[in-house]
Amino acid sequence: MGDLKRKRAYKRGHVAEKLACLLLLLKGYSIKLRRYKTPVGEIDIIACRGDVTIFCEVKARTEYETAAESISIKQKERINRAAEYYMSHLKSDLKNNKIYRCDVILITPWKWPVHIENAW
Repeated sequence: MGDLKRKRAYKRGHVAEKLACLLLLLKGYSIKLRRYKTPVGEIDIIACRGDVTIFCEVKARTEYETAAESISIKQKERINRAAEYYMSHLKSDLKNNKIYRCDVILITPWKWPVHIENAW
């Protein structure tokens, strides 16, 4: 039974990330990477708009409050380390774009996603 729950959660995560990407595209962002894995952590979505790169965590829960509360301090630290890793490994011609921030997109059933810019 545990495997079935994990598979469903994994699938819900993919659907939530697709919705989050759609929201970002509608807001004028270009999606660079999804599920970017590094030795120090994973980032759900990396997107750009203008000279700003965003590292976006996507949380899908039944309520916005529980989604927002589900991001732990350790998780924020891992995302920050992964963001630093990504920025430090950019090609030299792209290093001029050093402005970045960490955003969160909260997904709940039957409601429009909430995009929190500069969440931490």
